[in-house]
Amino acid sequence: MAAATTEYDRLLTLLRSLDDSDWHRPTDCGEWDVRQVVAHLVGAAESTARIGELVRQARRGRQLRPGEPTVDGMNAVQVSERADVPPAALVADLARAGAAGVRSRRRIPAVLRAVPLPFGPPLGVRRLGYLMDRIYTRDAWMHRIDLAAATGRDLVVTADHDGALVADVVDEWTARHDRPYTLVLTGPAGGTWQRGPADAAATHDTLELDAVEFVRLLSGRGHGAGLLALTVPF
Repeated sequence: MAAATTEYDRLLTLLRSLDDSDWHRPTDCGEWDVRQVVAHLVGAAESTARIGELVRQARRGRQLRPGEPTVDGMNAVQVSERADVPPAALVADLARAGAAGVRSRRRIPAVLRAVPLPFGPPLGVRRLGYLMDRIYTRDAWMHRIDLAAATGRDLVVTADHDGALVADVVDEWTARHDRPYTLVLTGPAGGTWQRGPADAAATHDTLELDAVEFVRLLSGRGHGAGLLALTVPF
């Protein structure tokens, strides 16, 4: 939750720097421009603040996007319900809902954190705790990367915050494959990871790239080869 708080703070700082021309710029999120990405972030934060809102969005999403993954339906609900909300109001709503969501996420008891939820691909069946503790923070973080790239703003990256999120992604990525590797991620959020003997040249993968580009590839933004083609939920 400390990471979630920091991420919302950095998101809000970025959003408050935007001018009118920035809000309709295209992003790496396909269907969404900057304003729609922020609408999604507000809706996602609202769903963390109240479990009832999470359930409502899931049900409404299945109606709006029948036959599609639950998470896609929820995303569609979050954006469509805020189609007419102006940018300044979205920023204010994100500040309020983000803070409320963090408070709520802190209070979720262990018995609820263990409840499995069927979200469909790419999440599959995940415990509520995984969703609240990891995915919502990763999602906000990745969208800050999207928004900075779309608007030409500097992306604030530090070892303590972004580096910890990158390390968590690396751990999950490592668990998804059984190949020995050496991974060197550059930049403030980077580091070096290794599994298996480095002298096993026939099967050992050595990868070196920027830490932010690494997480973008694992989120499905861009096309990686080999181990970089494996995705991790965001």
